[in-house]
Amino acid sequence: MTIVERPGAARSPGVGEPGGPAHRGTPGSLRAWTRPARAVDPISLFAAAREDDLEAVLWLQPSAGFALVGIGRAWSVEPAGADRFARAASAWRERLVGAEIDVPAGSPRGVGPILLGGLGFTGVPPAAGDPWGPFGAASLVLPALTVAHADGATHVTIAETEEPDPRDPGAAERHWDALVARAAALSPASGAVVARPADVPLARLGERPDRAGWDRLVGLFAGAVGRGRLDKVVLARRVDLRSPIEIDVENALRRLAAGAPEGTIYAFVRGGRTFLGATPERLVRTDGRDFETVAIAGSTARGSTDLEDAALAAALLASEKEREEHAVVVQMLRASLTPLAATLEVGATPGILPLRDVQHLVTPVRGRLRDQAGLLGLAECLHPTPAVGGEPRDLALEMIAEHEGIERGWYAGPIGWLGADGDGELMVALRCGLVSGRDATLYAGCGIVADSDPAREWEESRMKLRPVISALGREPETRG
Repeated sequence: MTIVERPGAARSPGVGEPGGPAHRGTPGSLRAWTRPARAVDPISLFAAAREDDLEAVLWLQPSAGFALVGIGRAWSVEPAGADRFARAASAWRERLVGAEIDVPAGSPRGVGPILLGGLGFTGVPPAAGDPWGPFGAASLVLPALTVAHADGATHVTIAETEEPDPRDPGAAERHWDALVARAAALSPASGAVVARPADVPLARLGERPDRAGWDRLVGLFAGAVGRGRLDKVVLARRVDLRSPIEIDVENALRRLAAGAPEGTIYAFVRGGRTFLGATPERLVRTDGRDFETVAIAGSTARGSTDLEDAALAAALLASEKEREEHAVVVQMLRASLTPLAATLEVGATPGILPLRDVQHLVTPVRGRLRDQAGLLGLAECLHPTPAVGGEPRDLALEMIAEHEGIERGWYAGPIGWLGADGDGELMVALRCGLVSGRDATLYAGCGIVADSDPAREWEESRMKLRPVISALGREPETRG
């Protein structure tokens, strides 16, 4: 049974009609239509698309009851450089001129034609042969099929920018039906364990920097902070792992969702590689002139008992070093947003964000803009925050580029979705890895201030790597 039908004689108001969208479609312009659909397990649908060698995106926020799955590519914008945010926003606005968009009135956020993707950490195109090559410097994609689950309802949107084949006008709908059928076959049976144990032993192929290099770089960066050149700089490391069998991406995503329901679980498939993770950190969310962001910086482990956990949290709140690192992020957000905001609410003191393996200092920030800047305009102002780059921003990024020695790609960059109204949500791509067949490359970073201890920062990076490692398989033996 066809769940989504192309608008025909009986449909919602068309573009330019009373109650309909604002523009009328023209040949070669965007056409998108949205209809209610039966609920489908988002991870199973993503797995069905991946199984079919289709480009696919998963965006899952379990505790919020929100999910997006994008399949295929109707259109994309892939700008590089420092102005990639503005160029992407401009291209999307131009693409929407003359568009025919048919979305049920009162639909929740995220329903309808949206872009899904990432804008990279630096905006520099990956070198030839780099594992990040299929992802590009930045890439926002309008999927041919988008499934949104929000406010307890599921909708599917089909988007086209080319004229449909007149000999087979129902091809898109049949493709959707086939994917749903395959997703149903892949979905766990009622009452079954959703995520299986990941007991495959993982071998460490290499890491960069290694322990000796890490100690040297932490000392170098901490010295620069101590001399007053910087307030903070973030040092990242990369760990390369190999499994004896092909990594089970679907099960890894289920394990991440079960272990981090308060976060955002994401996966992007490009060129046979999957970039996946579970991030706790929002860069920015916009809804008209209203926005939300958050400062997350300062970390410690979780305790094995409630008493130990509370003691670690109390020590984190009392730590001068951790509070200094956190304050740098809060101050930058306040300074960046104050000129743009009609109202700005910043938490007076940091609280604790408890995650599965680590807990952070957190300060929420929200407000209302003087003018509607749109998601990408505000993200350009904020990225990279001191939580992933440093402060002062330009000097910190210079030190990272000169000394870190790894290509971050989309790690620590903005990822998320953007609606036709210019609003949406971008998260910071953390707690993540790039998976291809039996191989995985994982990333983690630590904020370095004047009194940072290399051994303690190394252990913190291990804590941040642990959620993704445990989702993929059994953690390799510890080194150093």
